[in-house]
Amino acid sequence: MRTFGYSDFLFILEAAQWTVLLSLIAFAGGGIVGLIIALSRTAENRVARTLSMGFIQLFRGTPLLLQLFLVFFGAPVIGLDVNPWIAAAVALTLNGGAFLGEIWRGCIEAVPRGQWEAAEALNLSYRDKMRDVVLPQAAKIAVPPTVGYLVQLIKGTSLASIIGFVELTRAGQIINNVTFEPMIVFSIVAVLYFMLCWPLSLLAASMERRLAVSQSR
Repeated sequence: MRTFGYSDFLFILEAAQWTVLLSLIAFAGGGIVGLIIALSRTAENRVARTLSMGFIQLFRGTPLLLQLFLVFFGAPVIGLDVNPWIAAAVALTLNGGAFLGEIWRGCIEAVPRGQWEAAEALNLSYRDKMRDVVLPQAAKIAVPPTVGYLVQLIKGTSLASIIGFVELTRAGQIINNVTFEPMIVFSIVAVLYFMLCWPLSLLAASMERRLAVSQSR
């Protein structure tokens, strides 16, 4: 056992960058998956709607921790050797895709029906209707809840510590195991999470207010 020192703080601070990087990768990957899911959920094809709904129910209806376990411990069963970094990125991407897909589906359906009908009156194809009319309007509605979800995603990366990925929470556990000073260690971890999430929370709230003002005009 030793006293908590500056080098320990630097180790935790360095781990915070891996939390940020994992969050960005999962958010980018989840955004791609989420867009596909959102478009499938609002598609005219019934099979696409059914499959996308099943995907959402699967990943929103099971714990993220279980999904991490299944990817990390399940991949070797089918002959894939994955490290904690890849497993965490894949699980968070799929989970994020399900949540973002449902968020964006709601935003697409929030576009006034008059806009849909106007696009249909112009005889636009489904692709042109979504690209030129619906998605640009849905994107404005989607920004606040998307930023809000990013806050949840950053906090969700802490579960990756369970499979050995050394992010912010895992770094705190490692330092605590050698210093036995949990109040100091986890207070620093909590402050770093707060510093990452609080500005995003303020940004999301500000965007929601601006959207409410613009819609009331």
